[in-house]
Amino acid sequence: MKLSIATFASVASIATAQQTMWGQSPATSTSGSSGVTTTRISTTTASQSSTLVSSSHPQTSTSGTFSYDSKTFYVNGKPFQIIGGQIDPQRVPKEYWAQRIQMAKSMGLNTIFSYLFWHYIEPQQGTFNFTGINDVASFYQAVRDAGMMAVLRPGPYVTAERDWGGLPGWLSQIPNMQTRANNGPFLNATAAYFNAVGKQLQPYLISNGGPILMAQIENEYGYVGSDMNYKQALSNQMASAFPNTKQYTNDGNSAGALRGGSLPGALAVVDGTDPQSGFTLRNQVITTQSELGPLIDGEYWVTWFDAWGPKNGHAGYNNGASTLDWILSNGNHFSIYMFHGGGNFPFGNGAGGQNPLQPFTTSYDYAAPLDESGRPAPIYSNFRSTCVKYNSAAPAVPSIPSLQSIPLFTLTPVAGLFDSLPPPITKSSPQVMEALGQCFGYILYEYVATGSASGQIQVGTGAPRDRVLIYVNGVRKGVLDAIYNTRPAVTISLNQGDKLWLFIENLGRVKDGITDQRKGIVGPVTVGGTVLSGSWNHYLFPLDVEPSIPTGSTKTVSSNTAAPVWYHGTFGNTQTGMAADTFLSLPNGIKGVVFVNGRNIGRYWAIGPQQQLWVPGAWLSGTNQIYVLELEPTTGNRVALGLSTRTWGNNPDPDCNNCS
Repeated sequence: MKLSIATFASVASIATAQQTMWGQSPATSTSGSSGVTTTRISTTTASQSSTLVSSSHPQTSTSGTFSYDSKTFYVNGKPFQIIGGQIDPQRVPKEYWAQRIQMAKSMGLNTIFSYLFWHYIEPQQGTFNFTGINDVASFYQAVRDAGMMAVLRPGPYVTAERDWGGLPGWLSQIPNMQTRANNGPFLNATAAYFNAVGKQLQPYLISNGGPILMAQIENEYGYVGSDMNYKQALSNQMASAFPNTKQYTNDGNSAGALRGGSLPGALAVVDGTDPQSGFTLRNQVITTQSELGPLIDGEYWVTWFDAWGPKNGHAGYNNGASTLDWILSNGNHFSIYMFHGGGNFPFGNGAGGQNPLQPFTTSYDYAAPLDESGRPAPIYSNFRSTCVKYNSAAPAVPSIPSLQSIPLFTLTPVAGLFDSLPPPITKSSPQVMEALGQCFGYILYEYVATGSASGQIQVGTGAPRDRVLIYVNGVRKGVLDAIYNTRPAVTISLNQGDKLWLFIENLGRVKDGITDQRKGIVGPVTVGGTVLSGSWNHYLFPLDVEPSIPTGSTKTVSSNTAAPVWYHGTFGNTQTGMAADTFLSLPNGIKGVVFVNGRNIGRYWAIGPQQQLWVPGAWLSGTNQIYVLELEPTTGNRVALGLSTRTWGNNPDPDCNNCS
């Protein structure tokens, strides 16, 4: 659908809606977390609530302008210093968009930078989804309602620790495809994507009275190439999709990256934690006049991301307030990456590296000023002290209720994942996941032995893609995991008629967007050097919907080598909005996926560093249903509980204790 520009909602109605969302009643001043003085927004007087839409720039109406000279940006002809921070709407429940944006405004920011993730918007080629967290038009309406400006980062490639950098997995199945290149099939796909997004967002461009000031071409392309034809093709597509919108490129702090990624007519922007050297380098390297303009640190990194692993710690806080002060005091501009990271639910996380694979956690907390649950982190107040020096219109920080605790409740095994298999897709050899129309989740490969074979099993060519649970006649024989360079050999024996199951998980495609990113089995399966030829059944488990399990079902877990099992439980809740937020803990869990009230909230893994899953209170009701898919069930009782405080930590990998 194409939304028209709505008028600003009344201040009182916005305030009331946000109080309900946050689980608050109108109140007077109070004290919030992190030592931040806070004010609960009240609807009693216009002066108390006017901060909700106040800003340090002129409000837009039916049209607007954005321009710049060598140092200064201008909004509607008036100087505007970009004090920005990144919030990606597809990492945040839609119900919380307004609150996250308001917290950015209260920290002293005036501009929201956002990636869009193509792989969520177009999950299958030609099928576009702009509902829920993909309702990007509503996100920019929320930015506009808050009286803030925006910078659009639509990709098509975004890095962002996303699966394949945001590129959809189905691209790998298009003949002659070469991603991030001047390639006809790729550019045909990007044109369709930009056209669909443009129809959603044109009303929110500055020229149409919206908040979007400019749009970024690609992302850090200079690290991988310098093809001017490719960059220009994307620029032309974006000019059609987002007409009359300034464009810019964002590249790393190196001469090669800046040269490779820049494009005449687009403002050249540098990113990183050292803006002093970055700004100097940009002015040295970029000499084309049409690429010069104000200096922006397009991503001031507050920390780094988290990857699953028994020895991988959680990234710590980087208090860069003094660096931000230096940028602003010199009349320059920045965007904090991330201001608010949110999460990678359900399977949107990507991976770093290739050998070994470094899959990123479900949480994208990023040790950001606003944590994954939308509450101020320790550095929030420090950043705010800096930003308000240059943005005196920043409102007080709204108070936010604490997360709730949920008492221990039982999880009962109710069904085996393989007890009732979906219809098989039968092929003469193993097929990759994408060739079967699936991009995320799991796939089960089934082979019935036509003869005898024994020895080490090799699943495809090279490293696993990505984690393989190996079963013979329903008994787990071992695990092959791409997160390790050194993996223990798994040896099996097959006799005629034995059933081999290979249950494979896509842990996340590498974020660089260039390498072969097919998932599942790529190449032959061999046992002791013998190729397992013949008929293969493929069973798809995208897990994009909650399992349909009859009420009253039960399942007995009789051994610690059983196939994956669904567990079910219920828990109560008396809170609303953010007051109902909690961190779900699964004390006896090894690895799996969790559904709460029909929503896949992501994967857990005992190895850490993430040890709990954030459950948005906006998705809870009075009585809540939870389904947990445990990939490696064990005998004994299972329980879960909700915590009001998150912990980070690591445990040994029970499948690969000495792997590296």
